[in-house]
Amino acid sequence: MPAGMVVGALFCRQISALETWTGNMITPTLIFLMLFFTFCRVDMRQMRLSWLHFWLLVIQFCGSIGVYFILSPFDETVAQGAMICVLAPIAMAAVVIGDMLGANVATMVSYSLVCNIVTAVAAPMVLRIAGSGDCSVGMIFAKVAPLLIMPFAAGQFCRYAVKPVGRWVAEHSQISFYMWLVSLTVIIGRTTSFIIDRTDADGTTEIAMAVIALVICICQFVAGRRLGRRYGDVVAGGQSLGQKNTVLAVWMAQSFLDPLSSVAPTAYIVWQNFVNSWQLYRKERRDCADKRSVS
Repeated sequence: MPAGMVVGALFCRQISALETWTGNMITPTLIFLMLFFTFCRVDMRQMRLSWLHFWLLVIQFCGSIGVYFILSPFDETVAQGAMICVLAPIAMAAVVIGDMLGANVATMVSYSLVCNIVTAVAAPMVLRIAGSGDCSVGMIFAKVAPLLIMPFAAGQFCRYAVKPVGRWVAEHSQISFYMWLVSLTVIIGRTTSFIIDRTDADGTTEIAMAVIALVICICQFVAGRRLGRRYGDVVAGGQSLGQKNTVLAVWMAQSFLDPLSSVAPTAYIVWQNFVNSWQLYRKERRDCADKRSVS
């Protein structure tokens, strides 16, 4: 995983050129396939809403407004960047990473669907506080629906209508990990190019937003895990609150706020993937230690 991030940073120009040449379809295609492989394992009858989901949404929306009002007296752009890092919904790939870490997949799928729908409805109202009022429910829903609802529908169709295919996909869901590695490399490459090309930003402001994004990233993972512990799923809580749909966050920042504020969610991409890599590394070490103790 760290190797993928290093490769993405070193070959950022080549990766960005390839992504542009494909019409920016590499990452969406990988996300669709990752979710499809994961959703084939999900039984809709096990999907339930819980108080964990409710409190995660409360933290997301109240936290985004609170962070903005705390930071806006010091720097409006930094405040907008911080707000969007909290406001962004759960990442599409969070279900995949949560599955690898041992979370309850049905819990995360339920929250992913609810969170993205609620964000599409509520985000325009939150964005009016700090930016323009041009954002609409339809604009956000158009960004999240294709990469969330379509793979879910495809996975459930295979699970119930084409059972041999669904069974094979579910049994080989570990393939999604390697898709995520490729996706991680591409995302880091695009992120590095974006940061390098931001020549119109003040260096101090960029550093401030990167630091704020790091603090928010750690706080959200920690708060999510503590909340998840109360409701019996530490990993689901941490990934649901900490791993953000940063592609949507960057788009919202560039479209409806000061475009420079998009540096914060861009930096968040790097930080959350460091956290994910560290968590997966720790889990792998624990699994290896358990195997050695058993043998």
